[in-house]
Amino acid sequence: MGTLGANTQERLSTTYQTRDEMEDYAYVVNVDGVVARGDEYLLIERGADEDHAPGVLGLPGGKLEAPPGTDDALEATVRREIHEEVGVDVGAVEYVCSSTFETDTGDQCLNIVTLCEYESGEATPRATDEVAAVHWLTEDELRAREDVPAFTERYVERADAVRERN
Repeated sequence: MGTLGANTQERLSTTYQTRDEMEDYAYVVNVDGVVARGDEYLLIERGADEDHAPGVLGLPGGKLEAPPGTDDALEATVRREIHEEVGVDVGAVEYVCSSTFETDTGDQCLNIVTLCEYESGEATPRATDEVAAVHWLTEDELRAREDVPAFTERYVERADAVRERN
């Protein structure tokens, strides 16, 4: 991405007169990775002490923590988070979809879902405060479980559709 053009910067400066006004619309940016290996997808069992959705199955990922000017920030974030949480390295990363939600603690979150092709590593919980267990599941196995939220199931279905188009 290039720098903002003068017209865009002017619109932003007139839209948000103060930092407080801008913070009213601020979102935490989260990047999830649907890690695909053959016909299986990597899901994590979220740690019991997690602020959002403790104990349920979800996708590895985490908050965007990139300084201004970082290239490929979403891709770098999801790669880093997957490796930190479960010790897996991924190759190609592709955008799938995005959504917004409010966490259990009241934070507004922009969630960006990516499709990540498994490259190497044995999936094991590495960030044990965040990840209690890991599971490689097919779509059918995922649908049969009661501990998979509907939004996680939708994200995997949408990532599978992207894989089929490729």
